[in-house]
Amino acid sequence: MKIAVSGKGGVGKTTIAAGLVSLLLSRGHNVFAVDADPDVSLGTLLGFTPDQIDQLKPIVEMQELIAKKVGGRGGLFTLNPDVDDIVTDYTLRQGQLQFLRMGAVKAGGSSCYCRESSVLNALIAVLLLQDNDFVVLDMSAGIEHLTRGTARGVDLMLIISDPSLVSVKTALVVERLSRELGIQKTMFIGNRIRRPREEDFLSEQLGRKNILGFLPFREEILEQSMEGDYAVNHYEIPGLATIVDKIAANSR
Repeated sequence: MKIAVSGKGGVGKTTIAAGLVSLLLSRGHNVFAVDADPDVSLGTLLGFTPDQIDQLKPIVEMQELIAKKVGGRGGLFTLNPDVDDIVTDYTLRQGQLQFLRMGAVKAGGSSCYCRESSVLNALIAVLLLQDNDFVVLDMSAGIEHLTRGTARGVDLMLIISDPSLVSVKTALVVERLSRELGIQKTMFIGNRIRRPREEDFLSEQLGRKNILGFLPFREEILEQSMEGDYAVNHYEIPGLATIVDKIAANSR
């Protein structure tokens, strides 16, 4: 199953993605985890060391590799580069887990990022055809790496929202973009819930039937990050196992 995780920055999206990967691994699945968010390193939360992460440069920053894949740095380049070897050569492996940092094409200046986008889109397409039991993509809120072609390989867009109006608005934009791209299933998770009123708020805004579940605010996770202990285990997120069970049920 191919799952893309998105939501407004700061809602706990990457923490949930890491917890999801950890839980799937504990159940014996092969998982390919993809960091497609430029702001947070999913790899750190999955337990890879800073040295390992530093060695794994984001694909979007590998200019020579990108130039080679698309046919040089001139005005003409291939829109469908062969990127199978990138999946093999530029991933970290740890047991049944594979991890890849894609990086992101950032706006600003006058540079054209068509070549980078071509390589990243091709990577997404290849990853969504992998034989791994699960592919989990930690997306930015803009889900910029997904095109109409690649998005069809996503089985579920999992959208994270905390109980705030700005987070809800972002979640609804992601839902709309996902449907426009052809993703058939979009579901929400309410995160950082402290009291029943916050569940009611999200249910009213997003529709209760569209919410897979609610996850509580965890002071322990915040304290871990302050101490530099970023690795996330699924058992640190109460309720996540039930959500994964629902995802599995919906995939049948």
